[in-house]
Amino acid sequence: MSQTVDRALTILASLGDGPASLEQAAARIGVHKSTALRLLRTLQEHGFVHRQPDHRYRLGGRLFGLAQQALEGIDIRQVAAPYLASLNERYGHTVQLAVLEDGAVLYLDRVEGRYPAVQAGAPEAAGRIGTRIPAAACAAGKVLLADLPEEQLTAFLEDLDGSGTGTEPPDPRLRTELEAVRRRGWAADQGGYREAVDCVAAPIIGAEGRSIAVCTISAPARLAVEAELSRLLPELLCTAEAISLAYGGSPTPRWCENRCGAKHVVRASRT
Repeated sequence: MSQTVDRALTILASLGDGPASLEQAAARIGVHKSTALRLLRTLQEHGFVHRQPDHRYRLGGRLFGLAQQALEGIDIRQVAAPYLASLNERYGHTVQLAVLEDGAVLYLDRVEGRYPAVQAGAPEAAGRIGTRIPAAACAAGKVLLADLPEEQLTAFLEDLDGSGTGTEPPDPRLRTELEAVRRRGWAADQGGYREAVDCVAAPIIGAEGRSIAVCTISAPARLAVEAELSRLLPELLCTAEAISLAYGGSPTPRWCENRCGAKHVVRASRT
């Protein structure tokens, strides 16, 4: 990758954590302030960065527009939206939609729980739209990993050592856990990623009978214990199956008995 492109992308990613001064931006990519200033001015000209009155830089509006277009291109988000909203409305917990991408969970949509607002950098905000979490570290990721074809799952487990060589043996405990998740059809985390969120997750099944996405109910661990969320499993599993059916998938009909309370929507066109 071009060094200039790499530096520009690094600056953009760092601004996702909040506005930064010129000095902070330069320090994050390890360059002189003059180099950072040239990059920021170029990004500003294209609308990807905005310079605030306090002279700090934040992400620009064009970037948000492109992100929205990218998310809208993944039509599972459009299909799932009314079901997520219905589940959130009935129980008040945070409801999310995510997919597996390059070994990480990518959050596509989120309906916020009715809790006191949390700061953007707080652990509870880790699952906001567009963020990525290592798949093996959360219930959503385990649901998606558990349904991978065997060869893909083996390759993923072998690569967890970070070397990319596949020379390290897969962690047998994780494989055993994923087999259990596959058998029961859902996963749960107590404490979860960054030890701040309890979560239960269920798969959304595509036309080929495999998980294409995951629906989760989560809550800050300080406000709702795992047992409380686990009692909502039938509602979550019903919602996930309803989304699967609306998307044109073929789930095993075990839970969808109108518990979800949402009307099926017409399957979105993929043409």
